[in-house]
Order: sequence, then structure tokens, then C-alpha cells
Amino acid sequence: MRAHLVQMMIEWEDRHKNFDRVKFLLAEAGPNPGDLIVLPEMFDSGFSLNTKRTADSENKTLDFLRDLAIQTECTVQGGRTVLQSGQLATNTAPVFSPTGSQLAEYAKIHPFSFGREPEAFQAGNEIVTYPWGELGDGTGGLTVCPAICYDLRFPELFRLGLLKGAQMFAIGANWPAARAEHWRALLIARAIENQAFVLGVNRTGSDPYLQYRGGTIAIGPKGDVLGELGDEQAVLSVDIDSGEVAEWRKTFPAWQDLRLIGPGGD
Repeated sequence: MRAHLVQMMIEWEDRHKNFDRVKFLLAEAGPNPGDLIVLPEMFDSGFSLNTKRTADSENKTLDFLRDLAIQTECTVQGGRTVLQSGQLATNTAPVFSPTGSQLAEYAKIHPFSFGREPEAFQAGNEIVTYPWGELGDGTGGLTVCPAICYDLRFPELFRLGLLKGAQMFAIGANWPAARAEHWRALLIARAIENQAFVLGVNRTGSDPYLQYRGGTIAIGPKGDVLGELGDEQAVLSVDIDSGEVAEWRKTFPAWQDLRLIGPGGD
């Protein structure tokens, strides 16, 4: 199993240029059928509060992600803005299987108040998981829990994901350069404390308001760094041993000692 983390410069509020950039970067990475592709938060627009312009009202981003999954024969986790009834939208991470079926669409539970996100986006209220690979047939597979950017600062989300069976967490982000050290430290902590793979996919470059330093990273269930990027535009491709989570949790079963939230399950 192989995961491809797409660290890209996002063209501000320009959906089609961002589609082209994703395809270009993935053509160079060369994913194989059955792999996992993860894109940054709001990869189609950048972190814009102008939801009337950026909302995926005609499902163009959703269709792009579905087509990408079918064409590459990979599981694809992306991002988009979805208008809700009333004045607000949701910041979501839709996921498609290699056959083009929609596996999930996670809505960001923690809008970034410091960045005024709650002025345009409402909070989601459900932790979701999706399968990557063939689960339960002896060939390996993982249960993945998606999260989005600021969610990373709230460890209870990841604990609850663990209790729902998550063996991997995939976080798409627009995480600013000013707090890049927090990004790396928190991702490694989430991997260690949940004994799970963690994929952190950030953007690079700049938008009209902020600078981004990339730092896309893949971490194993013991906290070991499997691969990491600097601030370049690139795809981080890493091999994932689907049996490593179960083996480590069995060898060192710290996850079973949960008390305040509830007993673990695997």
C-alpha cells in the first residue's frame, strides 16, 4: 500500500487551475491502482471566506475528485466548500473509492476562530471513517479517519476516531508558516498517542493574506517519520505497512487503558 500526499501551491479562488495542478503533480508521482491520494484543505480555492464564489454549488470539485479516483484507480480524499441552508457553508473533505463511489464526506468540526472561519463556515458534528484497501480479507487494509487543519489541535477528536476503529488519520490543511512548528509536533503526538498512522498534507506558497511553509509529513504508529517535505511543491509518496498498527497495538497496548473517554476497541 502506498499513500501520495499532494503538497501544492493553490491558485486563489481558481478551481480549474487547481484541478490542472493536481493532475500535473500526480502524473509525475505515478500512483498505482489501490493507492491513497490526499489533497490539502480547500485545494480548489485556498482558505477563502468568500463562500459565494468558492462553494462547489455545481459539484465541479466533487466530480473532479470522483473522476480522479476512477482514472487513477485510487482512493482519493479531497476538500471543498459546501453551502448550507442559511448564510453559512461547511468546509469538507469528500472521499471516493477507486470505482468512484463516495465513501464519506467529513465536515470540519472545529472552524478556525482566530482566522474568522466561523463567520462563513458552520461546524460539522460527526467523526467519520472510511476503508482504504481490502479490509478483513487477509490482504490488509486500514480504517482511515479524515480531519481538517485546525482539528489537529483537539486530541479528543482523534481519540474518538480511534474508538470508531481508526488506524490512520489523514489531515488536509492550509496551515500557516507562522505556526509550522506546532503543525509538526502535533501530528507526531497524534500518531504516538493513538498508535496510528498520521498523514498531514499542507499547502505551500502564499495567498493574499498568509504564507505557507508546506511541511507535509507521514508518520508511523510509533511516531517514526516515514517521509517529509520542505516548502517545495511536490508529492510525498510513502509505503504503508497495513499490519503495523495492529502489531504495535498488540505489542504495546496503551490504547486499551483509555479511561476518561471510554475503553478502546480494535
